Parts: sequence; C-alpha cells; structure tokens
Amino acid sequence: MKWPEKVTIKEVGPRDGLQNEKAIVSTDRKIEWINALSETGLTYIEATSFVRPSWIPQLGDAAEVAAGIKRNQGIIYAALVPNMKGLEAALNAGMDEISVFMSATETHNKKNINKSISETFPVLKEVAETAQKHGKTVRGYVSTVFGCPYEGKVPLDQVFRVCEELFSMGISELSLGDTIGIANPRQVEEVLKQTLARFDKSKLALHFHDTHGMALANVLKSLDFGIETFDASLGGLGGCPYAPGASGNLATDDLVHMLENMGIKTGIDSRKLMKAAHIMQNELDKPLPSHQMAIYNQLNESAK
Repeated sequence: MKWPEKVTIKEVGPRDGLQNEKAIVSTDRKIEWINALSETGLTYIEATSFVRPSWIPQLGDAAEVAAGIKRNQGIIYAALVPNMKGLEAALNAGMDEISVFMSATETHNKKNINKSISETFPVLKEVAETAQKHGKTVRGYVSTVFGCPYEGKVPLDQVFRVCEELFSMGISELSLGDTIGIANPRQVEEVLKQTLARFDKSKLALHFHDTHGMALANVLKSLDFGIETFDASLGGLGGCPYAPGASGNLATDDLVHMLENMGIKTGIDSRKLMKAAHIMQNELDKPLPSHQMAIYNQLNESAK
C-alpha cells in the first residue's frame, strides 16, 4: 500500500472546536491557545469565524482574537465567513485565507445558513470573488457529504453539484465534511472513488467527526486513495450546533500520533501539541475527549 509520505493537518479547533462549547472562553485564553498552537509545527490554523454573534456567541470576539494573536511566519491563519459583511470584517482583520461553507442538503443548509442551496450560491460567489480580488485564497466546506441529520443518505449527485459550483468560483480547496460522524471506511471508499473521478485529489480535504469512533479508520481509508489533507481539532473538541448528534471532531493529537507512528510525516511536535491541549482543557475545566489526552491525564494523575 503506497500512502502519502507527508500529510497536512489543518487545525480547526479555535473555530469548529469551540463553536459548540456553551461556556464562553475568554478572548485572552483563545489568543493564548492559538499562540501555543502556532508553536507546534502546524502550518494552518482556522482562528475564528466572522459570523453574527447571536448565531454563535462563542465567536463574537473574532476581531479581538485576530488582532491579538501572534502571526508566525509559514502559518496560514484563516477565518470562516458567511457573507459579505463577514468578509469585510475578516479582510479588516488581515486574515490570510477566507473559508466559506454550505451544505449538500437543503434542510441542513436552511438550518445552518437560513437559505436554500440555490440562494446560497450567489452569496458565496460574491464573497469568493471579492476575497480573491484582495489577494486572498478561498477554501470551501461542504457539509453533510456522508449523511444528513434531517434527510439521511445524501445522493452524490447533490454533493457534486455543490462542489462544481464552488470550484467554478475559484475555490482553491474543498473540505468534504462528515458532519454528524456517521461515515465508515466502505462508504469513504465509495465516495472517494466517484469523487476522484471528477475532481483532483490535490484540491480536496476531508473533515471527519468522531461520533461513532470511526474518524481514524476513515482517515486510513482516505490515505489509500492518496488524500493528503485532513481537518482536525485539538483534543477532539467540536460539533455542529445545527446538526443534532454531531459530536467532536477528529482529534489532532490522535491523528498526529497515528500518522507519525505509520511513518507519515506531519511536521507537528506532539509534546508541544499536548501543552497546547492542556491550556484549553484547563480553561474548559473538563477532560478533552481525545485518546492522547486521556493518556496524558492518566500519566499526570499517576505522577501526583
């Protein structure tokens, strides 16, 4: 089996990881956490989202976080935006990359964005084209690729329609999301066989959730197809506030552990990663759900 020699991990914890946490994390602590993540060897951090604070109160301090973090050379600091107002704020904050998002299913898209799929396309087109005029790359997220909490199984033709439309806007990369964590390796194989017949694998990333403990197995199957980019959230934090049943993301620390032990390079220092995870675990005052954090916590407890 020929797997990639190196994998890029895109850290989405500061945005996708925190957005489902009810306890509001202070701006200073978010800045401290992102600065710690910047020292781990990560090359991509999705730092926040410029959405209306009433939608996601946790991310209401996006401008303050963006202004306060230390920008390390060689790291892309990205932000998610829903519309032109969010883009304007992200551009003013000096974000390196703009992320846009939509769903492959009408019901989830309506719950998440309050628009139909057809209504969403022109909004994102304006965002993408304007961002590119300002010299920014644009990344896209497609949710509910592997299943929808409202509509169940999602026909791939629906997924491809959304992907093709987003690529036509000049999107540099699409992240295909298992929003509620129901994918399994056989399904991943079926989806990737058809997807890679249409789209270049270098322009695709995968975004798995670990609801049923299948995220790493799904990564392994994706590696079989040569996928080299995965989204992950440190400690396994995360979930979607608009998708019932969606629990935490694929954990960055578990993913790094698996890949490095397989001989696949990530460029990430595991020890520094655990230090960064400890910051947020202390702030949230609860154990983070990843396996590596469970081991870390057990060792610390034994050392007392």
